[in-house]
Amino acid sequence: MTLNRNPVVDSFLESLDHPLKPVIERLRLAILDADDAITEHIKWKAPSFCFNSVDRVTFNLRPLHQVQLIFHRGAKTIEDDFHFDAAKWSGVLEMIGQDRGQVIFPSAELAAARQAEFVALVREWVRA
Repeated sequence: MTLNRNPVVDSFLESLDHPLKPVIERLRLAILDADDAITEHIKWKAPSFCFNSVDRVTFNLRPLHQVQLIFHRGAKTIEDDFHFDAAKWSGVLEMIGQDRGQVIFPSAELAAARQAEFVALVREWVRA
């Protein structure tokens, strides 16, 4: 069992009505397992994951035909050195800004096939 689970997020997901809910639940646990220092809460009506109290990965649950995760560095742009090699992750992460990206899984099969790579991306992103 993942020790960094938040019961508020558990309750939120219990009541979630989304066609890809099993994928969302599986990715949530994968993110939490990526690093024991990752915490979670609800932000923007979706699970969001923090590292050192800064939001770093947030689900966007509005598209019902896919699972979308936004990779970011908090609510505001941080003016510091951001050492992240986005090119290394070009097959998984699409950069949508200088320090913001997205991962989209259109199907449960693709999410399952790329889960190990996704977890490695989360580990690198939160520590960058």
